[in-house]
Amino acid sequence: MASKPFNPSDFVSDPASLQVLGKASSECIETCYDRMDLQKNQCKFGKTGICCRICHMGPCRITKKAPRSVCGADADTIVARNYLREVVGGCAAHSDHGRHLVLRLKKVALGEGGGYEIKDEKALRKAATDYGVIDSDRSKEEIALDLANLFLEEFMLQESTLRTLQLAPLKQQNVWKQTGVEPLGIDRMAVESMHRTTMGVDHDYHNLILQAFRTSLADGWGGSRIAMIVSDILFGSPSPVKSDANLGVLGDNTVNILVHGHEPELSEMLTVAASDPKIVDKAKAAGAEGITLAGICCTANEILMRHGIPLAGSFLQQELAIVTGAVEVMIIDVQCCMPSLPEVASAYHTEIISTTDMAKTAGATHLAFDSDKAIDSAKMLIERAIDNYKNRDPAKVAIPSEQSPVIGGFSVDAIKYMLGGTFRASFRPLNDAIIAGRIKGVAGIVGCNNPKTKTDSYINTLTRELVRQNVLVLKTGCAAVASAKEGMMRPEAALEEAGEGLKEVCEAVGMPPVLHMGSCVDNSRILEAAAEIVSEGGLGDDMSQLPAVGVAPEWMSEKAVAIGTYFVASGIDVILGQPFAVGGSDNVKKYLNEEAAQQFGATFHDCEDPHQAATKIIEILDNAREKLGINKKQERKLYDMKDRRELDV
Repeated sequence: MASKPFNPSDFVSDPASLQVLGKASSECIETCYDRMDLQKNQCKFGKTGICCRICHMGPCRITKKAPRSVCGADADTIVARNYLREVVGGCAAHSDHGRHLVLRLKKVALGEGGGYEIKDEKALRKAATDYGVIDSDRSKEEIALDLANLFLEEFMLQESTLRTLQLAPLKQQNVWKQTGVEPLGIDRMAVESMHRTTMGVDHDYHNLILQAFRTSLADGWGGSRIAMIVSDILFGSPSPVKSDANLGVLGDNTVNILVHGHEPELSEMLTVAASDPKIVDKAKAAGAEGITLAGICCTANEILMRHGIPLAGSFLQQELAIVTGAVEVMIIDVQCCMPSLPEVASAYHTEIISTTDMAKTAGATHLAFDSDKAIDSAKMLIERAIDNYKNRDPAKVAIPSEQSPVIGGFSVDAIKYMLGGTFRASFRPLNDAIIAGRIKGVAGIVGCNNPKTKTDSYINTLTRELVRQNVLVLKTGCAAVASAKEGMMRPEAALEEAGEGLKEVCEAVGMPPVLHMGSCVDNSRILEAAAEIVSEGGLGDDMSQLPAVGVAPEWMSEKAVAIGTYFVASGIDVILGQPFAVGGSDNVKKYLNEEAAQQFGATFHDCEDPHQAATKIIEILDNAREKLGINKKQERKLYDMKDRRELDV
């Protein structure tokens, strides 16, 4: 049978990607979509989690004829061990990111910052208060040093639980204590989990999955939360900023530099260096009109929310950006950087530069970023891009025109400010809008893209449906990029797309119906927002009572497994666009999709269709509202303090 002709519209949904994917096909450039097609018959044992490679008596696969591995492990044990190891991988990725930032904060505190400084002293002093660090009559450097040392201890704790857990609602902390999932030090959890999953150690699937929940909390309420706090201290807390999104942000006649990965230390300095008048003059002397710095993937979200640097694209657009023929340099660091990039770049003039010693890529130029001489290192990278501009082949350049305006940078403090201003900043107006029914609830839509599904289609279909049904949507990572490209992160989108209640709230505040909250490590901001809603009152006393849900529509990474797990452990139901690799064990799947509710008040739900997902989300939100006694039409009333104290919900 002849193979089906390549049709870009089968793989991607946004016009810019359609155009460039067609160009790649005509130029015989292989992309992840081609490789996905070659992998179409993927291993069913791996997909259901019943392949074990932990020891070398195997690999062992569980079947009806062979229900146990060589060592005697059954499907429950194998699936649970594999699941736990995925959680460890995701926890390690986000937490190591956080550790690097803490070490930088410590150097800044010691006067060895290498060009970095404390940008947000208010965030520093708030963190000090939250963690019990004395801040009165002390310099910001003294406070920062104590805080950095405390954060480093969070990685190394051997006998006591993470202090960051204390940022959660008190009832939530009690749930973790009673369930026995309070994590010790972040590194301790990762090492212990790898030990538990070694052949001959922990074989009880129930015990293994509890450890997965414990380890995930060391990410969501540990490494990721610490990364978020320190990023705000060093680089400034995000606040709403306007920019543009999609491949059309690349300049026809500018030196185009893409920064891709996850570490904000490098991208932060590149934004400074790219605006240096001397560097800009060098670009003009090379024949360009200037410099365009743009981001791919989560680095894109980092620099958007603090500097308004445009989003060139998401995870699955990293190869397509090169295929435009207009990128001088793509600078990569860690996480989500495809090893295919140098091969794609070899067909064009683009140079791929890896910058982290722990993340080298075959075929890329490796120039380690020296964070102790950060600005000089950043200027060197930009000058390399300027030098490469002359090698651009105009015949190979085709930049799509598509780009959409986006408002990014909605940190929790920024949301509180928008809702109440300088003197009355709080979540009270949001809580009141949810109680009154103008907003049905909140959905956090997060995660990557996956070529198994039509890129961005599930994310955008679901987002539109929820917004129409008066659900406020919070987004991070590549899910946020999808909405940015679709124009859903403009205030005007509320008038065009939102239901009447959500539209009214957004119009009054001047915010979009879909809020950009940062990179994938910033999922901890969504947890922070949930904790603020609980703290504000009127919607229960732990997160499992909130009309809130998490969604990972097109996830692909171990990080998504860890994120979903810590959301459920925090009492928030999670919708998965494709199931985790646990289908080979009915017991493990039942635990995650049903029994977890008895312990945490939340479970996973598999919904491979976005309309099915929307229906399930509305059901979850309505059930929460029913239990709170607020799922009814309420008369509009301006509440005074006496009214609020008397709320019986």
